[in-house]
Amino acid sequence: MTTFDWSIWEGRITAFLNQQLTADPAHDREHIRRVVVNATLLAHAEQADTAIVLPAAWLHDCVLVPKDSPLRSRASSLSAEAAITFLQSIGYPMVYLPAIRHAIEAHSFSAGIRPRTREAMIVQDADRLDAIGAIGVARCLMLSGAMGRRLYDPDEPFPQQRATDDLTNSIDHFFTKLLRLADQMNTQAGRAEAQSRTAYMRAFLQQLGHEIGQPFA
Repeated sequence: MTTFDWSIWEGRITAFLNQQLTADPAHDREHIRRVVVNATLLAHAEQADTAIVLPAAWLHDCVLVPKDSPLRSRASSLSAEAAITFLQSIGYPMVYLPAIRHAIEAHSFSAGIRPRTREAMIVQDADRLDAIGAIGVARCLMLSGAMGRRLYDPDEPFPQQRATDDLTNSIDHFFTKLLRLADQMNTQAGRAEAQSRTAYMRAFLQQLGHEIGQPFA
């Protein structure tokens, strides 16, 4: 892993983010901080280059595109472009910029870009970890509520016989995406943490089923 003095860059990057970010229930400053924490832990576990991982993690959502926007699939490429322009402006070492661009572009679930480097795999895993577990449950319900979605289908809360519809039912998002993320992790460390967080989500659904009288299998 490259020895790199990150301290001289972090303050500039966080100051830039403070100017860029607007209110967003899913991609606020705390989301970014959690992704950075995840990415730091994974980078050390996987012996990745933090000179690539850390700026990519901090800047992965520096351009916010709402979840329901037709531009959502371009969010990561827009963030990558803005991030590289900013990093060039502060003189960040150019040798890292192509890898940072790829890591940001590939992090997004909706972009569907396969990460090609260890660092890109880590940033993608770090971002997806923040979509699951206790934080994942909270973010899912907070965002769904902000978008006017009901909690669950009263006739069949957990989709088995019916088609999933997470544009209408908040709980359906667990089945369309969240419960599947552990199997999509790229790194061993990311997969282990994702499995733990997925177990928590299953326990939440089991408790929800108990409280509404509709068991979750």
